Amino acid sequence: MEKILVIDDEKSILGLLAVVFKKEGYQVETSLSATKGLGLIDKQDFDLILCDIKLPQMNGMEILERVKAKKPDLPVIMITAYGTIKQAVEALKAGAQDYVVKPFDIEELKIIIAQGLEKKRLKEENVFLKNELREKYRFGNMIGKSKKMKEVYSLIEKIAGTDTTILIEGESGTGKEMAARAIHFLSRRCKGPFVSINCAALPENLLESELFGHMRGSFTGAVADKKGMFEVAQRGALFLDEVGEMSPLTQVKLLRVLQEKRIRRVGGIEEIPVDVRIIAATNQDLKKKIEKGNFREDLFYRLNVISFKMPPLRKRREDIPLFVSYFLKKYCLGMGRKLKRIPPEVMKVFESYPWPGNVRELENVMERIVVIEERETITEESLPEELLAPHKKAETKFLFQPGFNLNKYLDEISRNQISQALNSSEGSLRETASLLGINYRSLRYLIEKYGLESLRRANDFARKRTNFVNKMTKSVN
Repeated sequence: MEKILVIDDEKSILGLLAVVFKKEGYQVETSLSATKGLGLIDKQDFDLILCDIKLPQMNGMEILERVKAKKPDLPVIMITAYGTIKQAVEALKAGAQDYVVKPFDIEELKIIIAQGLEKKRLKEENVFLKNELREKYRFGNMIGKSKKMKEVYSLIEKIAGTDTTILIEGESGTGKEMAARAIHFLSRRCKGPFVSINCAALPENLLESELFGHMRGSFTGAVADKKGMFEVAQRGALFLDEVGEMSPLTQVKLLRVLQEKRIRRVGGIEEIPVDVRIIAATNQDLKKKIEKGNFREDLFYRLNVISFKMPPLRKRREDIPLFVSYFLKKYCLGMGRKLKRIPPEVMKVFESYPWPGNVRELENVMERIVVIEERETITEESLPEELLAPHKKAETKFLFQPGFNLNKYLDEISRNQISQALNSSEGSLRETASLLGINYRSLRYLIEKYGLESLRRANDFARKRTNFVNKMTKSVN
């Protein structure tokens, strides 16, 4: 049970709120004075504080300041009268979660309290998830709790402590470089550099120069001696991404380095010893390239001492919600946006899409949504069209199966459409009716039929509060 502390100098308000919140399933502590309230905060763990701004011993702003200094993540909601709205806005700037105005509507207060506690839960879950991933797996930015990813984590732990050459296979966007970095930072070479190069991004002559370095005057534009990636990665690791794209000549030179642990710069005669661990990656079938004569078999076996595949996202769908939440928070925070909410029905759309571009594609989609979508709740309307096609196909596959009920199916569709329209219009009944192409009276009937009144009120209340806060903030500024 979540615990709430109410601080107010009016006994009648304390008594009323204690009864209301206990009926809602919360534990409730009350205090008539600021001093007693601060003492309770020091001794007990609360999930939310509801505090009056006007108190006889000290004002609520002082309590807010002390709470934020000791427990910055503890949500505080201020109670204010109409005459102290300016102070309430100042409290928001000082870190208050929200405020309510006396005399308050109990139903509205319940919504504010529930929203405050939900934000705290989401924040705690996010911290827990990050800590769990870091402590249990210790693989940096790698994300996943699926069976296939746990197998990858287990293998990484086994091979990281060796200097063995590793080949990572997998489709583009599956996180091959993330896996390579995890191997490096768990190895005894972790204090050395991790150097990455994409073999497909450079033409043959430039790739050779980048890998092995060159001497001044060795070719047009070589105005000075330059170290190659092998020298830069001394006592560390060199990650060769898309190694299957190397030309035959570069393959020969790489094979020689793997055998002799020495390099020769382009245009140079001196052989330079190198102490580098090689981690290679490819999205191609190297055995097929060998059969076609496009990849050296002896180089393949040198690289393929230990190999593993990064699973595509479509084969670990239980990890998709983790990625969605991670990228949603990343881009909302990065762009200074309020953290958006994803309803379960929208998350199902993400889970049903095959993600041919894997994690990279998912990240791009989430960035696009955060940039374009202005509403706090992400709906199906926020998603690119290509994401919706497989989901719509999946929705229809159950038609005419045993047990199919047309009325129930149509009711479910109607309820979902009305819910999305209410979210889109932020609870405005006239705008919702216009979006759905029905009249006001029909909409009222359907809202009551499908039990959507609480959703309508929550959206309407949030819209009015946002407009009011914006107006008051402008007046204060």
